[in-house]
Amino acid sequence: SFVGKRTNKLARLHQKSHTELTPARKFARIVSSFACPHSTRIALTMAFTANDVRITDDSKELHFNKHVEYIANHGNDKNDYEYCMTEFLRMSGIYWGVTGLDLMNELGRLDKRSILEFIKKCQCSVTGGIAACEGHDPHILYTLSAVQILTIYDCLDAIDTDMVAKYVASLQQLDGSFFGDKWGEVDTRFSFCAVAILSLIGRMDVMQVEKAVNFVMSCCNSDGGFGSKPNAESHAGLIYCCVGFLSITDQLHRLDCERLAWWLCERQLPSGGLNGRPEKLPDVCYSWWVLASLTIIGRLHWISAEKLENFILSCQDAETGGFADRTGNLPDIFHTLFGLGALSLLGDKRLKPVNPTFCMPQYVIERCNLKPKVIVL
Repeated sequence: SFVGKRTNKLARLHQKSHTELTPARKFARIVSSFACPHSTRIALTMAFTANDVRITDDSKELHFNKHVEYIANHGNDKNDYEYCMTEFLRMSGIYWGVTGLDLMNELGRLDKRSILEFIKKCQCSVTGGIAACEGHDPHILYTLSAVQILTIYDCLDAIDTDMVAKYVASLQQLDGSFFGDKWGEVDTRFSFCAVAILSLIGRMDVMQVEKAVNFVMSCCNSDGGFGSKPNAESHAGLIYCCVGFLSITDQLHRLDCERLAWWLCERQLPSGGLNGRPEKLPDVCYSWWVLASLTIIGRLHWISAEKLENFILSCQDAETGGFADRTGNLPDIFHTLFGLGALSLLGDKRLKPVNPTFCMPQYVIERCNLKPKVIVL
């Protein structure tokens, strides 16, 4: 689930950002016209990127056992300040932990029974939606997290999935978009959540797929990327949501994959890390959003995998375990999952294969007999 912070200001600045190009973008435009291999173009663009970080930890090893302990012990202290302050996204936090441990083949370290009981308490008896925590309003983001957790545990019968289907269907609007909850925010994240939920519970029949596809495609920009709504700035997290949406709905042919892949590859910086949009610092979570998108459209090989792996590993906390957004910062459960997921996409043999569309272990998707589309070159 993409939970990056954005403001409406980004949408208002969209036109300006495409007419008043920064020096880095001007150079990228020039380089993109060169008749040379993609790897050469990427290297040239990386060399002229201004905002980056310096790697201070050159660890080459995945601190596997440390990460297992970090996730398994996360949230054990109910009086911990961080635990109390993150109640509003508790359901997603459990999803990040469950998925991370499953990728490391250590799912048994968590108390399955208490997790299932928690999810049951969070389903609204009126709407069918699921909240981040008991007593909170239901939201499509946390409904997806709950469905993903239950699918991993093969326990979808713990909730009323018919009510979930009705809840998701009730959020679709006339233009095909989806509200996130009763308050009416529209975002392409919610379009992805809707199709992911309905495909996992086998109820794609309750939504208007064609209208939903048309709305998502209306959010496609001239640079090949996608924003949160029509005319909003392209962002790697939202691109993942839209590409994942098109993967589930079998509409990947609508993409301009060459243009999109080039935009995604421009996100790699000299440090090896990936950012979410031009002129921003790299962040481990974008290792997932960008890599998963490139994997789905069959162009994972367009970036420097070795440099990215080094960046991700440099963001580990060698003492406590867990991954931070950048080297030297404090780890958290969010970046830990997406660091592990990215390493899985890069082929780390100590991790189970991850499905790039659902960000769930591949064996779970196969068990559900789901076949989200990917482009194979």
